Amino acid sequence: MTSATTTASTAIPSKFMTRSRWFGVVYLIFGVLLVYLAMTALDPEAVSKFRFGQIEASIMDRLPEAVQTGLKQGVPIPSRNSMLLVGILLLITGVVPFLLPPQVAKRYENLVLMLVFGLLLAAVLIYAATGKRTDVVSMLADGIRLATPIALGALAGILCERAGVVNIGIEGMMLVGAGLGFTASLYLQNSTAGLVVAILAGMLMAALHAVLSISFKVDQIISGTVINILAVGITGFTRRSFLLDNPFGAPSVYSPIPIPVLSDIPVLGPVLFRHQPIVYTMLILVFVIQFYLFRTKWGLRHRAVGEHPRAADTLGINVIRARYLAVIAGGAIAGLAGAWFSLETVGSFDDLMTGGKGFIALAAMIFGNWNPIGAFFGALLFGFADALQIKLQILETGIPYQFIGMLPYVLTMIVLAGVIGKTTPPAADGVPYEKQ
Repeated sequence: MTSATTTASTAIPSKFMTRSRWFGVVYLIFGVLLVYLAMTALDPEAVSKFRFGQIEASIMDRLPEAVQTGLKQGVPIPSRNSMLLVGILLLITGVVPFLLPPQVAKRYENLVLMLVFGLLLAAVLIYAATGKRTDVVSMLADGIRLATPIALGALAGILCERAGVVNIGIEGMMLVGAGLGFTASLYLQNSTAGLVVAILAGMLMAALHAVLSISFKVDQIISGTVINILAVGITGFTRRSFLLDNPFGAPSVYSPIPIPVLSDIPVLGPVLFRHQPIVYTMLILVFVIQFYLFRTKWGLRHRAVGEHPRAADTLGINVIRARYLAVIAGGAIAGLAGAWFSLETVGSFDDLMTGGKGFIALAAMIFGNWNPIGAFFGALLFGFADALQIKLQILETGIPYQFIGMLPYVLTMIVLAGVIGKTTPPAADGVPYEKQ
């Protein structure tokens, strides 16, 4: 009895303010701010008009005339009441963690975080579009398009790190892919050849990283940094020597390819099925790599090399070869991401045009806990943040564009600061392997 009493008296009480409840406090603050903003800054009669893309004439003709007019001119939404609704939803979201058991609240923490991001996105759009009209479908489509290089970079990082090799050189691989791919496309007057060169350039830079970090066992962070610095030099030299005074006109970018039938679906069609080839390739690769890593024996070996290379070696898996293949395959995907910038977006090349997307890709990889589908959702988060800052500049909100342009990078810092919770990298990630 005495022992039981002593044990009970010395038990550590559970902490009241858990991580989920601290998030709840933040949600409550946002909710109060939105309610205050709605009541003080928005006119009761003000409306925000939202369009939902172009709807086919055959479908439009079947709708009532009033609905047709609304869809063409934009669906009016009361700005103040909508903002109030979002604020109230955030207040409810903030209270829920205090009502649920901590274990249940923790289980849905990241899902709620994504929901809150969506609500804040809606609030910003409602406020920015007050008295104006904006197209929601085009912003969603732009979000997926802008998420493409981030998702591809995250997939490249997953392939490397699931095999135990840290790769912060993805930014450099993307930059070289963009620069050399565009140069080849320009001089060969063939975009497909440029795409192949971009992929090969990414593979070549990845092979260099593999040699330094796997064979020579150079610190993998240092090796990745060398790759990034080297990429700046290579692309800067290429641009000055071959692109500033070239005898050719700029090559055309890849055109969107609407998928028959699916592209005609209202709202969903323009968002998902009217993109350019590299966007479709990214969407396919997400599911292919997810299936490869978690549903095939080769994927199991791939992950074993990154989790417990000694045990994998004991079972007859060639750890060194597996890591080389993983890093070079990641480089190919990073080169493809680079081609998105120069061959699918602007049809030109500028110094440092990747703009840090390779580093944002690493944040998306961490957000997704080294899982392709999770990383894809992380990339969408950053892509929509990028699309939002473009939309806010178009709507002329009065906020200096420099601050609006910071939004994706601020979001990256928030993710890397650990807001998404604890993530678990592969056990042998960044650890050189010594064969005995």
